[in-house]
Amino acid sequence: MKLYLTCTAFLLAANTMAQLTYPTTKKTEQADTYFGTKVNDPYRWLEDDKSEETKAWVTEENKVTFGYLDKIPYRKNFQEAIEKVFNYPKYSAPFRNGEWFYFYKNDGLQNQSVLYRQKGLDGTVEEVIDPNKLSKEGTTRMTVFNLCKDGTYAIIGLSEGGSDWQTFYVRDMATGKNLDDKIEWVKVSGAAWEAYGFYYSRYPAPVQGASALSGKNENHQVWYHKVGTAQAADKLIYEDKNNPLRFHTASTSEDEKFLFLTLSDRSKGLDGNAIYAMDLTAKERKFYPVVPDITNDDYGIIENTANHFLIQTNAGAPNSKVIAVDIKNPDLKKAVTIIPETKEPLQNAGTGGGKLFVSYLKDVTTRTYVYDLAGKQLGEVKYPSLGNGSGMGGDRDDKFLFYVFTSFTFPPTIYKYEVASGKSSIFRKPEVAFNPADYETKQVFYTSKDGTKIPMFVISKKGVKKDGNNVTLLYGYGGFNINLNPGFSATLLPFLNAGGVYAQANLRGGGEYGEAWHKAGMLLNKQNVFDDFIAAGEYLIKEKYTTSARLAMRGGSNGGLLVGAVMNQRPDLFRVAIPQVGVMDMLRFHKFTIGFNWIADYGSSEADEKNFKNLYGYSPLHNISASANYPSTMVTTADHDDRVVPAHSFKYIAELQAKYKGKNPVLIRIDTNSGHGASNTKKNIETTADIYSFIFYEMGVTPKF
Repeated sequence: MKLYLTCTAFLLAANTMAQLTYPTTKKTEQADTYFGTKVNDPYRWLEDDKSEETKAWVTEENKVTFGYLDKIPYRKNFQEAIEKVFNYPKYSAPFRNGEWFYFYKNDGLQNQSVLYRQKGLDGTVEEVIDPNKLSKEGTTRMTVFNLCKDGTYAIIGLSEGGSDWQTFYVRDMATGKNLDDKIEWVKVSGAAWEAYGFYYSRYPAPVQGASALSGKNENHQVWYHKVGTAQAADKLIYEDKNNPLRFHTASTSEDEKFLFLTLSDRSKGLDGNAIYAMDLTAKERKFYPVVPDITNDDYGIIENTANHFLIQTNAGAPNSKVIAVDIKNPDLKKAVTIIPETKEPLQNAGTGGGKLFVSYLKDVTTRTYVYDLAGKQLGEVKYPSLGNGSGMGGDRDDKFLFYVFTSFTFPPTIYKYEVASGKSSIFRKPEVAFNPADYETKQVFYTSKDGTKIPMFVISKKGVKKDGNNVTLLYGYGGFNINLNPGFSATLLPFLNAGGVYAQANLRGGGEYGEAWHKAGMLLNKQNVFDDFIAAGEYLIKEKYTTSARLAMRGGSNGGLLVGAVMNQRPDLFRVAIPQVGVMDMLRFHKFTIGFNWIADYGSSEADEKNFKNLYGYSPLHNISASANYPSTMVTTADHDDRVVPAHSFKYIAELQAKYKGKNPVLIRIDTNSGHGASNTKKNIETTADIYSFIFYEMGVTPKF
């Protein structure tokens, strides 16, 4: 019976493919010349997200895609299975303000988590804010909730439809009502209190008629807002019109004695930052340099003691270290190293309860150690197993802290850590409808093209046979010093239960082994990332987890670029490809919103000929072949993605549909009222179900339910 269903699914897919007709996408004569090379860009018109022509094209593409997905017989089964396992209460770790403890909770399938508070850990729980009530579809997200020191007021940041733009409001915590304060055009910003006012970062409002979702963002500014006043009365604290592509962000120390200004300019290929400080207790307030220049070295303020700023940095230490810099006379040459660099990369350093907590990665799993503020090691935070620990930190007078531990088959569990004794205990454990003993996680190391050993996690149900017949999904990212740590995802369980194998490769370009690992996958070394991913697929086939006929690949954002590039280089290796919100046009990515911020990792097509040739050589859009037999492809994007604008995916799929001559479907799924990530729970579940359904359907395999 199972064989009959499998064959039926395959025949149904084949018949549907033969009947598939894509919208006709017009071509124009647009072209650009880079260092003597003419590059055609016939779909440039799709970059205009406000045009009626683009909107009509989106409608027609979605008709084809959702018409195709509607024919998959078990699409609804996947959605129901995901909803069932995802429907459990999810909590954040609590955070304290005075006698109040605040936490987020999602009852299960709520589109947005709700913020609650209680007096003490045993007090009566009361609702603070329910974002689900703020929009009809539940697509308004709360991005910021930041209380002033005495808890009188809170800054509330809201984002609509998945956009990166935020609007700040001020809430009176005694009445539970918002004041008239409204702060608009906030992006790439913190919310830093000083007394009853706060510092934030924003851009000037877009000029009338310009697109707020795709227009280039320039002239990032820091402002100060006094509670109870209009935004028009805000005080400009810092801007740099001579460097319009820099980011300027502000933060204040816990004691509010110092204002820190962090400057970065990745548009110039610089991966680090500068830091300036202002003594808020001084009669004459002015910024003075702590880290005077923007270079490729990264610096982050951890804490201020009586005489020093504690700073995490990778300057002269690719795996990072912690230094102490004199507050009154900061001189990096005279900085004292209090926690030296080790062979494992330092991921995060934070303070709480008068202690310093430093986390390292050892083969992509977390180790956290406790120090005093002078750098003397006091102990280790003992995690229950190998996995990912996060969130260790709090206020100076905290007696206990909270952290979260998770792994692929270990749901996020909140632990309470007693500062004095160093002991941890379970504070809250989620109740997920699954048995961890039914699954297994293996960490393997495979060899990439140049001989480098790459780690990868392989997760499956126990007892899966390595006979080459398993539907296998390979996921990767490989960029921007970002790690793919082990973590639990309830939405993955239905894929595993259906008979799938999931593999997560820790490619170069990330930060799993420090800055050297990052540099090995950026700029002119970007091909290493693609080679690492290809080698991961070859390993899974060699070890008989799967075959090319049963292998899918998936990645989002920089990972969408990864999937698009690998599709062009090795279309034979994969049966299905899912490039999500990908950076597909490597020659023009810096033209939109904050895309210039990625130049430090990618380089710029306009900077020099060497960078242009490198980008042009792997750009997914520009390397589509008319003769390649591409895997079945479903591109995903969303209309409110103002980080990687949907034009990347629009132009890419238009080119792919025009050139590809094979029978495999090449589709684009364009979500509405959503952004770089799903704007609510419902959209996340629907997208995930469609991806799983598409993978199984294209492989001709009926999933188990």
